[in-house]
Amino acid sequence: MDWVGGVETDERVRARHERYLALVPDGTGAQFRITIPGHPEGVGIVGYWRHEWRGEPALESGWSVEAEYRGQGIAPDAVHLMLEAARAAGETLSVHAYPSVDNPASNAVCRKAGFTLLGEEDFEAAGRVLRTNDWVYELAEPPRA
Repeated sequence: MDWVGGVETDERVRARHERYLALVPDGTGAQFRITIPGHPEGVGIVGYWRHEWRGEPALESGWSVEAEYRGQGIAPDAVHLMLEAARAAGETLSVHAYPSVDNPASNAVCRKAGFTLLGEEDFEAAGRVLRTNDWVYELAEPPRA
C-alpha cells in the first residue's frame, strides 16, 4: 500500500474486501488472484471496477504483486489477462490506471500492458489525494499485440 497512501486500518481493509466480493454479483467489475506455477495460493491480485472519468462511465484497474515476485513480468502479464477477461465479459469502456507519478514499476506495467499515458492528475485513493499518472486502455479497440 506504499504507493496508494500507506497502511490501512483493519476496517478499511474489510470494507475494500467487501467491495471486491460484490463486483461480480453486482456486474460492476472483477478481481482476480494472480497465480503462478508452484504458487496456487497466489502472489497478488489484479482487477477492474466501474469508475467515472470526467463525468463519463469508465473502468478503473489496479493490481498488486507481492514484493518477492516483482520484476519478473508477472504484473504486465496479469494485466493483459485481466483486460482480455474484461473484453470477454463484454466490457467496452475505457480502462484507466492511476499509479503514482513516483511509482516507476506500476507506470512500467501500464506501458508494457499497452496503456496510453494521458498525463498527470490528482487522484483520491484510500481517502488521500495523490499525484498520479492517468493511463488508459481502450477495450473497444482491437487487442494490442
